[in-house]
Amino acid sequence: MVEWKITDGLTGYDEALAFMEARVAAIATGEAEECVWLLEHPPLYTAGTSARIEDLKDPERFPVHEAKRGGQYTYHGPGQRVVYVMLDLNRRGRDVRCFVRDLEAWVIATLAEFGLTGHIRDGRVGVWIERPDRPLTPSGKQAEDKIAAIGIRLRKWISFHGISINVEPDLEHFAGIVPCGITEYGVTSLVDMGLPVSMDDLDVALRRSFDTVMGPAAPRAK
Repeated sequence: MVEWKITDGLTGYDEALAFMEARVAAIATGEAEECVWLLEHPPLYTAGTSARIEDLKDPERFPVHEAKRGGQYTYHGPGQRVVYVMLDLNRRGRDVRCFVRDLEAWVIATLAEFGLTGHIRDGRVGVWIERPDRPLTPSGKQAEDKIAAIGIRLRKWISFHGISINVEPDLEHFAGIVPCGITEYGVTSLVDMGLPVSMDDLDVALRRSFDTVMGPAAPRAK
């Protein structure tokens, strides 16, 4: 069983991190089930283990938190669905790359429910939306915008951190960082793409596609 936890309002980053730390420890000892937690944060930036200080363009704008997850700088804030995944890879196969691919496929399947086609790009973490309505990039490539970010950490093969999907955040807030260290492409959201999608709509789609893409965990070893 996977517990689905949905928190209304805005959850502080330190509070979320403390919950994840405790839940991961409890999953590892068999005292708790896996958990998917859906929430929103107040405006903040997080720095992953590969973050470069030069990519923090406006360090005084919002609080900056050391995330200790993979990746670089990301933004979280109201209108963005954060999906923290505390899942046991001991029961889902100890393959980090496969797990990340499954998370990407989960996001893509969820976006498909709203008629959007998400893409995975080599060298660019996250899920991307093609923008044929926009001019080509300076290097002559198809314009694309990022709609979802992915960054995880593992402890004893239990995952935490996870996914963020832009529903209707203030996209200008991303200007304080170089999101994930990528300068040539932009950021978008479901509403920015012209889709009147609510947070509740996204939550339903995430729940519906989870079992299909991620599958059930194997029974715990006795």
